[in-house]
Amino acid sequence: MKAARLHAYGEMPVVEEVPRPRVADPFDVVVRVGGAGLCRTDLHVIDGVFAYLSKPLPCVLGHETAGWVDEVGTGVVDLQVGDPVIVHPNITCGFCEPCRRGDDQLCERFKFAGAMVDGGFAEYVLTSSRSLVKLGPAVEPIDVAGLADGGLAAYRSVKRASMSLPPGSAAVVVGAGGLGHIAVQLLRSMTAARVIVVDRSAAALELAGSLGADVMVPADGTHVDAVRAATAGRGAQVVLDFVGNDSTPADALAMLARAGTYLVVGYGGTLTVPLIDLVTNEITVLGSLIGTHQELVELMALAERSQVRVTTRRYSLDAIHEAIGDLREGRILGRAILVP
Repeated sequence: MKAARLHAYGEMPVVEEVPRPRVADPFDVVVRVGGAGLCRTDLHVIDGVFAYLSKPLPCVLGHETAGWVDEVGTGVVDLQVGDPVIVHPNITCGFCEPCRRGDDQLCERFKFAGAMVDGGFAEYVLTSSRSLVKLGPAVEPIDVAGLADGGLAAYRSVKRASMSLPPGSAAVVVGAGGLGHIAVQLLRSMTAARVIVVDRSAAALELAGSLGADVMVPADGTHVDAVRAATAGRGAQVVLDFVGNDSTPADALAMLARAGTYLVVGYGGTLTVPLIDLVTNEITVLGSLIGTHQELVELMALAERSQVRVTTRRYSLDAIHEAIGDLREGRILGRAILVP
């Protein structure tokens, strides 16, 4: 089969012929890939950020995958060949303490696709039946592939934020890109909060407005004041930061109301804050990882009802170098999807 494999950190992956995966464990499933999302985590893998936990190279990249069941192990009873599915990026054990209590995103023995095991930038991918969610008839795998990680991370963050967003409150989305444009839709579906979006890109702000954002603020150096003005000077109850770099942590804290919550999804930067500000304003800082398997089920229910969709730009697998270049240079509106 054709696959995009990374042979050395810091270099471009190579599209080449590799053996097709086969089931070995009773709960293994081989999925025929319909589409696989390319995101900044893939760039981090290429750059060697996760080399300390990745399997020895070469490795097939890709962790946002959807497609159709092609082969199942002898222990798989809830899926059949031909079923459309979306693939959770993590293969989890099901037996450690986090898995037992339902926090499988924190599995102590997880294997992350596209780094720790071969991923979905290929014609077929091997995973576990524990990682699969069967899709309903109203959605196509290629249309939801971008929800497998980016959408799921956005869903978990909005779900956690929703507890602090009663009617009349305000939520700020910092970064309306691959995750942020999904978060805008989820905030509209899951809360009654006013949605304020901050981004440097005029196109991203226009997209956010078309998806239901109430206020669009250019990140031009005056955006903190603009957000406070849009909230009558009080600040927002929640700021969801999908960038997590440069000035966004400090800006996010400055946009918050007292007793507000700074919810961090993007990473790469550093948060520096005087503790007296956290204490006297009762500010909560939350990190938010990818969602659980159950939350992927919930997200697919929203997709089935057309309450969330992914804006995508599609590339053939052979065009992966072009896709990587476009992502690095910020030329993609929404998410890039590779089609084998």
